[in-house]
Amino acid sequence: MNPEPTREHQWLQQLVGEWTFESIAQGAPDDPPFLTSGTTSFRTLGDVWVVGNMVEQQEHGPHYNIISLGYDPAKARFVGTFISSMMPQLWVYEGELDAAANRLVLNSDGPSMDGSGGVAHFQDIVEIPGPNTYIMRSQAEGPDGWVEFMKMTFTRTA
Repeated sequence: MNPEPTREHQWLQQLVGEWTFESIAQGAPDDPPFLTSGTTSFRTLGDVWVVGNMVEQQEHGPHYNIISLGYDPAKARFVGTFISSMMPQLWVYEGELDAAANRLVLNSDGPSMDGSGGVAHFQDIVEIPGPNTYIMRSQAEGPDGWVEFMKMTFTRTA
């Protein structure tokens, strides 16, 4: 079986390459936002998957993330996973492009950040405004709607 790539798979190919990034994130509600930076490398896995390896520099040392993204034609949804050296949670994505095909909205469930031990809804939103830049925003659904807690801006280096 050798699947033919769809336009959705081709959209993901825009991420392939080497990137640097800067991030601003909100920790605990009373803490000031914190800045991080790092590098990301995306490669293809066949014609239908992209896999990204990220090294993020933080004040207490580097941490590592791996993201996989593809498109499942049977579900008519983007699918993927995210793991991080900073947490034991496997994040499983399902999502779709917006109508203009500018933003990929990836939905996932994970541990609530309110300390309750419950499960919350999260979104990672990937926007590609040009060939050498992409932005990823992370948000959590709260009682008053979606709250952005992280924004990462990536610049292509190769």
